Amino acid sequence: MSSELKEDLVFKALAHPRRRAMLDRLKDEAQTTGMLCEAFAEMDRCTVMQHLKVLEEAELVIVRREGRERWNHLNALPIKRIHDRWISGYAAHAVTILDKLKADLEG
Repeated sequence: MSSELKEDLVFKALAHPRRRAMLDRLKDEAQTTGMLCEAFAEMDRCTVMQHLKVLEEAELVIVRREGRERWNHLNALPIKRIHDRWISGYAAHAVTILDKLKADLEG
């Protein structure tokens, strides 16, 4: 799969507020699918599983099975790749512009 297609999957996964909320819950520790269903009680189990599938396809969630439990772990590497490719370059440019503005205002 090309890196552009992988990035598209990550952007698609991050576009939905529920999926971002799920990633926030996984930030500190892995959770079972049952735990996520309890945390998002306003959604039925099938909907939670659909959101997890999108996150898994984007490689934002890594699933490990232990017996009957399905443990969901955050994989932040795709987000870091997005940051490195899209955000850090623009942030560096913005800092350069702010530096120049500061120098112009002081001089």
